[in-house]
Amino acid sequence: MLPSLADDEEFATMFVDEARLAAQLNHGSIVQIYELGRHDKRLYIAMELVHGHDLRGTTKRARKMGKRLGVGFVAYILSKAAEALDYAHNKLSLEGTPLNLVHRDVSPQNILVSYDGQVKVVDFGIAKAEHRATETRAGTLKGKFAYMAPEQVLGERTDRRADIFALGSVLYEAATGRPLFHGETDLAILERVKSADLPDLEEHLAHAPAQLCKVIRRACARKPEDRYQNALD
Repeated sequence: MLPSLADDEEFATMFVDEARLAAQLNHGSIVQIYELGRHDKRLYIAMELVHGHDLRGTTKRARKMGKRLGVGFVAYILSKAAEALDYAHNKLSLEGTPLNLVHRDVSPQNILVSYDGQVKVVDFGIAKAEHRATETRAGTLKGKFAYMAPEQVLGERTDRRADIFALGSVLYEAATGRPLFHGETDLAILERVKSADLPDLEEHLAHAPAQLCKVIRRACARKPEDRYQNALD
């Protein structure tokens, strides 16, 4: 934990909360937490090292080279991320009750790809679960605006379908090299997200199978009930 935050009791509680929550998740496509400790009054989390890059950096690198990531490669990455999220969404507590966990920050930065082909979802730090010790303050937005679901932006109740919306957004960006929701300001991005204002998918994904457009359109439906109802679907 950064030295400047060492004396922030609320942040320290959140830090410990994150580690305890993430340590319960044991899946091949989720970065593993190994240890939570304290060194010279500073809390730390020791976690699995993924030798590779995050999806955002990989996508930016391809764009800089004037290329796009292969559609099959993108589909593989997102399917593995979906498997990881489905596991987390259905995770039970040690007492056998549902954690009702929602990641709430699914984004290209939080999907890591190793050089040997492993895909790892990371950073459940702002995840919402029934058994968390800390709670999000009312009216506080957490997550990256461009990957939020409309109900998340509006401060309404969120569930696993918010992560599915984010997965659809990441799928589009990885396949096209450009964000699904963009704007000159955060407010402009939020307005696009609130209305689930999608671009012409068929035009931007002309290089991909038509089924990919259908997947993105359903995952990013404005109403949660119109989306896939679980990440495994």
